[in-house]
Amino acid sequence: MRTDRRGWILYAALLVLFWGVWGAFSSRPTELYGYPVEMVYIIWSFTMLLPAAVALRRQSFDRRPVAAAYGLLAGLTGAGGQLVLFQALSDGPAYLIFPIVSLSPVITVLMALVLLRERISPLAGVGVAAALIAIVLVSIPAGGGDGRASGAWLPLAVVVCAAWGAQAFFMRKAALAGVNDATTFGWMTVSGLLLAPVAYAMMGGLPQGAPWQAPSLTAGTQLLNAVGALFLVMALSRGKATVVAPLTNALAPVLTIVLSLVVYRTLPTVWATTGIVLAVAGSTLMVYSDEKRGGAPSAR
Repeated sequence: MRTDRRGWILYAALLVLFWGVWGAFSSRPTELYGYPVEMVYIIWSFTMLLPAAVALRRQSFDRRPVAAAYGLLAGLTGAGGQLVLFQALSDGPAYLIFPIVSLSPVITVLMALVLLRERISPLAGVGVAAALIAIVLVSIPAGGGDGRASGAWLPLAVVVCAAWGAQAFFMRKAALAGVNDATTFGWMTVSGLLLAPVAYAMMGGLPQGAPWQAPSLTAGTQLLNAVGALFLVMALSRGKATVVAPLTNALAPVLTIVLSLVVYRTLPTVWATTGIVLAVAGSTLMVYSDEKRGGAPSAR
C-alpha cells in the first residue's frame, strides 16, 4: 500500500509533541513519591494496550510470521533496553549513561545505510550530523558526577544504545515487509507485557505505602509515552530511518527542555542550549531536503 510520501513529517511532529511532554513530567512520580522505576515500567506496559486497541480497530492484524518476527524484535529491543537501563542507572552515574544511550540513532542510521541501502542527500546528511550532535549535547545533565567513570554500568549503557538503535531499524524493516502499523505496535505491546514480570522481580515486590497520586500520575505520563511510540512506528513506516530517528530523538528533548523552563523555571545548560540550536537547524535541513526532493515513497 502506498502512503502519503510526506506523511512521516506529521507523525514525527506528533511524536515530538507527545514524547516532549512526557519527558518533562515522566520523572515526577519517582521524584515526588519515591515510586520505583520498575513499577513505572509495569504501568507503562499496560498503557500500551490503549493505543494498540485503537490502532487495531483501524487496521487488520497481520498474522504472517514475518510480522510477528519484526514486531517482537522491535518490542523486545525497546522494552528490554528499558530494563537494562534501570540496571545501569542503579550502578552508574546518569550524567555519563544518558549521553551514551542517546547515541542510539547512530546505530539506526548505520543499519539503515548498510542493510536497507537508504540514501540521503548531502543537505540531509548535514542535518543528520547536526541532530546527532544535538542529541548528545541535550542529554548532558547539569552538575557534576560521582567519579564513577567506568564500571559494570558502561557495557550495560552500550547494550541499551544498541538495543534502541536496532528497535527503530526493526520498525522500518517491518514496514518494508508490508506489515501495517497496528500489527507492529500490537506485537510491541505484547513484548512489553511479557517483560513486566521481569520488572516485578527486579523490584522485589509491590511498593508499600505509595499514595494514589503515584500510580495515577505514572499512568497519565506513560500513556503519553505509549502513544508517542505508536507515532514512531507510523513515522518510520512512511519515512527513512536515517532521517526519522535522528530528527525525533533530537527534537523531543528540546520540547522537554522548553517545558521544563516554563513549568519548573529551570534554565538549560550551555550544552543544552547549543544542542537546541543544532537540533532545530538539523531538523530544518532534513525536512527541507525531503520537501525539495519530493519525499521518498515508502514500500508498504
